[in-house]
Amino acid sequence: MTHTAKGPVHGPVKLADRSMTSRRQFLQTSAAFGAAGMAGLGVTRARAQSRVEISFASAAFFGKESFGDLCDTFNESQDRIFVRFIELPPPSSSTEVFQGLVQQLARADGTPDVFSQDVIWIAGFAEAGWALPLGEYFPDTKDYFSGTVAACTYNNQLTALPWFMDSGMLYYRRDILEKMGAEVPTTWDQMATLAAAAQGAGDAEFGYLWQGKQAEVLVCDAVEIITSNNGAILAADGKSALVNQPEAVAAIQFLYDTIATTKISPQNVLSWDEEPSRMPFTAGRGTFMRNWSYVYPIAQDPAASDVVDKVGVAPLPAFDGGKSAACLGGYQLGINANSKYREAAVEFLTWLSSAEVQQRIALNFGLAPTRANLFDDATIKAEQPFMASLQSVFTGATARPITPKYSEVSLALQSGISKAFVSGNVQAEMDALATEINRIVA
Repeated sequence: MTHTAKGPVHGPVKLADRSMTSRRQFLQTSAAFGAAGMAGLGVTRARAQSRVEISFASAAFFGKESFGDLCDTFNESQDRIFVRFIELPPPSSSTEVFQGLVQQLARADGTPDVFSQDVIWIAGFAEAGWALPLGEYFPDTKDYFSGTVAACTYNNQLTALPWFMDSGMLYYRRDILEKMGAEVPTTWDQMATLAAAAQGAGDAEFGYLWQGKQAEVLVCDAVEIITSNNGAILAADGKSALVNQPEAVAAIQFLYDTIATTKISPQNVLSWDEEPSRMPFTAGRGTFMRNWSYVYPIAQDPAASDVVDKVGVAPLPAFDGGKSAACLGGYQLGINANSKYREAAVEFLTWLSSAEVQQRIALNFGLAPTRANLFDDATIKAEQPFMASLQSVFTGATARPITPKYSEVSLALQSGISKAFVSGNVQAEMDALATEINRIVA
């Protein structure tokens, strides 16, 4: 579906004397737009008869407005560039979104000029030569969370620009911990001890709820717990597996033990993704849960939750000597390497990822910004207090394995870790998994 922006849609018009436009002139033009256009998001300017037309393709996220409305604002804020919005399916249909982008980018005809992408697609698009390296246009990324910058980097090149994010986090029952006189756990052992105690006291049926289904969310859970033990799935160069090393094996063993040994998790977690694990928690049957940010408003809704005003959120625990890690989700921005209008695309990308637009997305879509300082923004704190409280969670955001073979690696991880949970022979299954991953990434 293509969103029709306000006003006439002009056909592609080349920038006048484009070959004569220097890099310095372009940066000066962009800076001038940044000072005027970005600060006045709602200001309408006179529209020129001839404009460069570029396209922006994105999954359809909806809130108080749509991404098509963002394009309308940009189009009305200046008179040189017109953005046509190409609406892809919603992120819940991520396979369809991915296929739609692949089909368009593979044509190498420059459409779409700008696109948003799930973090797990960034390396693949870069490896295929479809994503324009962005380092020369955005040399300073210090305002973004480091985890999002890492996820946007492939082969030491920035190939995507951070936009909005989500990550895994620890939900807990504040009332149960208060009754026990306990603090929020910061280590996995503390969490397991408190979870078992709550079960023993009859305060909760389940101690710890998580997602063990053979699906992408299992990879997310694995990334978090392995990283929190100073382990990794792949080496930094992405060319060899580390999933069978002691740190990773111990982390997966811990998850297995929550079912088989400590029994703080039900056997059913092995068939659960996000919603089946969320429902018993908001029904008041669990003490701790790993999940995404979408759960919090549900937990606070009296029509859907039995634990209203009883739920807290914190960074996920870590092992002794490790640090909290939260699997990074969200969509980031890219430019088509075959775009015929790079300067215009960079200008629009700069606007989309600006602090002003990220604030607007946070307020109107409920999607968390990737700029750390926006978590101190007074308006976001007032209108989205839960989001504003998540800075410590997002600080530990960790990318999934960065490899152009990600889809194959993910399927191997899902299968290998699931086999470990069924057999209980974690080391042997992780050894077999490492062999398979090494075959894939070789």
